[in-house]
Amino acid sequence: MLTQTLAEFQKQFFFGVNQIAEPLIRAGLGNPLLLPVGTVVVETTGRKTGRKINLPVLAARWGNALVFSTVRSEAQWVKNLPAHPGVRYWLGGQAHEATAYVFTPTETPDLESLPAQFACLAQWLTWQSRVCGLRIALLAPLV
Repeated sequence: MLTQTLAEFQKQFFFGVNQIAEPLIRAGLGNPLLLPVGTVVVETTGRKTGRKINLPVLAARWGNALVFSTVRSEAQWVKNLPAHPGVRYWLGGQAHEATAYVFTPTETPDLESLPAQFACLAQWLTWQSRVCGLRIALLAPLV
């Protein structure tokens, strides 16, 4: 009972924070432009509903790619991104198209489908995911 109440509080808390933060981050506030780490908004598609979902995340810029993670096993983007890997993200107030690759402790995306310039990064993300128990997303921009 207490766990369910705590989970509901956490969900409502982050929903409220995201309602305030998402438009500011989308406009460029806190984006990883000058520093390699910052906040971005990623637009995912719900795997069951097909609805667009805006997700403010803390991301690291790796060249022209973005990497973000969660330790929350119930995070829905972990399931939504593999189902609909075509995403948009906002950086510097501009929308960008990308393909998402998700690494979990038990699942790795098809590394052959990744752009060649991300092969080394993908191997490192695979290792990090398994060793640390993280769920990690790599957004590879469309060219």
